[in-house]
Amino acid sequence: MNFKLTRREFGKTVLAGAAVAAMTPMSKALAGDLSHIDFQSTWINDPEFVGNFIAIDKGYYKDEGIDLNYIPGGPDVIPEGSLLTGKADFALTSVINCAQAVVEKGAPFKVVGTQFQKSPDSIISLEETGIKTVKDLAGKTVACPPLNIATLRAVLDLHGMKMTDLKVVPYAFDPTPLATGEVDAVVDFMTSLPYIVEQASGKKTSYFLFYDVGLEFYANLLTVTEDTLKSKRKELIGFMKATRKGWKDAFADPDKYVNELEDTWFKGNGYTHDAAIFHSHVQIGLIDHPKGVLWMDDDVIDKNTESLKRLGIDVPRNMFDTSLLQEL
Repeated sequence: MNFKLTRREFGKTVLAGAAVAAMTPMSKALAGDLSHIDFQSTWINDPEFVGNFIAIDKGYYKDEGIDLNYIPGGPDVIPEGSLLTGKADFALTSVINCAQAVVEKGAPFKVVGTQFQKSPDSIISLEETGIKTVKDLAGKTVACPPLNIATLRAVLDLHGMKMTDLKVVPYAFDPTPLATGEVDAVVDFMTSLPYIVEQASGKKTSYFLFYDVGLEFYANLLTVTEDTLKSKRKELIGFMKATRKGWKDAFADPDKYVNELEDTWFKGNGYTHDAAIFHSHVQIGLIDHPKGVLWMDDDVIDKNTESLKRLGIDVPRNMFDTSLLQEL
């Protein structure tokens, strides 16, 4: 069976070229006294970052005095490394990787905002398997990426279960085993895989977020170093304002921007048109916040630090800095 690529299916060889090809002339433009900012993303150019693409195309960053160089991510890209080496001024990072770098390596990181209020990490299954809760995983075969083993173990522990209560097999971000019933469930982002599997198998899928079953994490944290927070505070605030404007446009008409960006930012990413539409709609509820995109509530920050502790990562709460958000 042939499937269009999901969010994380690209191999190392493909991404080596795609990361370079995805750089657009717009991201390299210099004008007048604009402040040049290198921004490292977490993944390839797909609807997950449509707010940024809109803000670039509409000149929202330039309106804030910023010449933004958008750097795509991929499976071989470590955003935290881009910050530490000076390749990027700002980056989107994983809450787990960011916290580990702070605790284990002493990385001088500050999280100043979050794209996802709820991480899209989830357990995805065919509806016919009857998997609705964590306990329903007992005796089932679950495909899980190596990097998510610790989070899966923590979720199971929260519900009084152990890894030995189910069969865990490697997952290479290929939807085929789930669509064909070779596995009962997979651990992946729910922003595109459920739709792709339904289209391929003709069967209904279901999923539940790790966040909703007790492991409460943000995702795609807007992260900088302590030095950058001090030296480029004005640019950070401008970046956040422009990004919010881009996302506001995206939320108002998701279909419009999928159509407009398919042959530019999304070109060659492996998505079908309908999968991109699905992704653009389903992520809105995970990203939007009454106080604006990127907002971080104090109580949810506390939930993130508690969830990190369940993984053995005792991160200092002051890794999260909401002072810029208060100025927006």
